[in-house]
Amino acid sequence: MQSDGKEDRVLTAEVDRLLARRTRDIRLKGEIERLFRARVWSQTAKIIRAWMIWVALLDVLTLAINMLILPEPVALSMLLPGAIIPPVAIATVFVWRQPRAAWFQAASLIAGVFFILLSVALVGVNAGGEFYERHLNIMLFVAITAIIIFGIPLAWTATIAALALGLYLVFQLQNPAIEFGSAVAATLFFASGIFATVAARRIMTILAQKTFLFELRDRRRVAELAEANDRLLLLARTDPLTGIANRRWMTETLNHLWGNGNGRPDGFAMLMCDIDHFKKLNDHLGHADGDRCLVEVARIIQDNVRRDLDHVARYGGEEFLVLLPEVDEEKAVSVAERIREGVEAAALRNPGSPVSRRVTISIGVALQTPGETGSPEQLQRQADEALYLAKETGRNRVMLHGSEPVVRKSFRSRG
Repeated sequence: MQSDGKEDRVLTAEVDRLLARRTRDIRLKGEIERLFRARVWSQTAKIIRAWMIWVALLDVLTLAINMLILPEPVALSMLLPGAIIPPVAIATVFVWRQPRAAWFQAASLIAGVFFILLSVALVGVNAGGEFYERHLNIMLFVAITAIIIFGIPLAWTATIAALALGLYLVFQLQNPAIEFGSAVAATLFFASGIFATVAARRIMTILAQKTFLFELRDRRRVAELAEANDRLLLLARTDPLTGIANRRWMTETLNHLWGNGNGRPDGFAMLMCDIDHFKKLNDHLGHADGDRCLVEVARIIQDNVRRDLDHVARYGGEEFLVLLPEVDEEKAVSVAERIREGVEAAALRNPGSPVSRRVTISIGVALQTPGETGSPEQLQRQADEALYLAKETGRNRVMLHGSEPVVRKSFRSRG
């Protein structure tokens, strides 16, 4: 987890560093580049597959039309080189159906585009005459469409551009209809247009990368804000002294468990706990000892309940509220007794208490049986009434609402 935190900080620092640079100087590397590729791969692959299918269908349609309108010798000369495109396009579509190694996908795409461009050029070369120049221009058009719409790394784009220009120059130099100088001049003319297209594609890619960086930064800020809100919410629901839940949290929990005020069918017990003569402890030992007493009593209560099921909160001052789901009367009283005995056995000093020289606690228990209708307020009121009776009948004891107090032998100071 510490390693993940460190990696997140490094990634955050790198995002901030890149966004601080000029847009044209943005270069993604390492983990950020990997994340960007993963982010855009699906869309890029979909565009590449669609382009390949479009080229294959257009090739088949063109060959069919040529067979209908052109002289048979010319149409047949176009057929064999034109037949290269469909299998090449299908193979490339197959490779780009799912993510693979970057080098493999680069090789498959570049090879696929190269053979498609070569096929288009050979169709014109084999047909000769007016078709020679026309199909070389069509080849460049096909290359330009690929360069514009493929959101691929600049190196891949530049390779496709270079292959297109190389094929154009080679076949133009062999064109009997033009001279060497004209072939070179035409290549340079088209090169300027293709390089401009590559530059435009690069700008589009950089802008997409910058947008992705903004997304990463905004996602991080949203996560930080959510984390801060969670911390604030936790603080708002936590007692700062004892570290357990506070009254607000318990009230929200009770309302959630009871829903819209309807009784719970599975039954609950509520324990209202109050430290005996806590004011005298503060008066004799000071508030620092009083705070330590509250912390220790909170710990003892938590140690004697089911942490994965029961709910404990400091309800105010020296008063604690415990909610026990799915317990019967015997179990609820047993838990209350363990808490009472645990507090007494801790032997925390309370020299001003008339009950004992040690800190003691009184507990009122109220029970809502399965199927019984009622509200959390009613259950709490019953627990509070039982606590009042426990205090009235001598303190340091457990009182179940509607029954006689449960009295146990306790440790008494002999002083």
